[in-house]
Amino acid sequence: MAVSAIAKGIRIPPRKVAVVAALVRGRSVADAVTILEHTPRRSALAVKKVILSAQANADHNHGYKPGSLTITEISVTPGPRLKRYRPAAYGRALPYQKKTSHIRVAVDGEKRTIKKSAGEKANKQTAKEEGEV
Repeated sequence: MAVSAIAKGIRIPPRKVAVVAALVRGRSVADAVTILEHTPRRSALAVKKVILSAQANADHNHGYKPGSLTITEISVTPGPRLKRYRPAAYGRALPYQKKTSHIRVAVDGEKRTIKKSAGEKANKQTAKEEGEV
């Protein structure tokens, strides 16, 4: 089962983010973070944050081993556009748009084995002893 993280409304155009996302698609999370730390693009920071968020979700919420995670899916979709106007000569107004992006990352890996606590072990042993007596 893949664990995902989504960043919405990133103020970078989707075409620029997609170039960086293609660099890390299909790689392990550790490799992807290393690549993004050395990528000289503004969108590398946003993609790195989403990947680290997906890693934290998988580790904390779903019990995956952080070292075994790989990026199974990374997609960039356009978000809402901010429509603005630039003043021009002769009283005109020239429209332009500030584009935003949504970044979705899904990671998958190996689950951690669930360790029994000392209290659970003690409860099972006392239940066995009571049943034997």
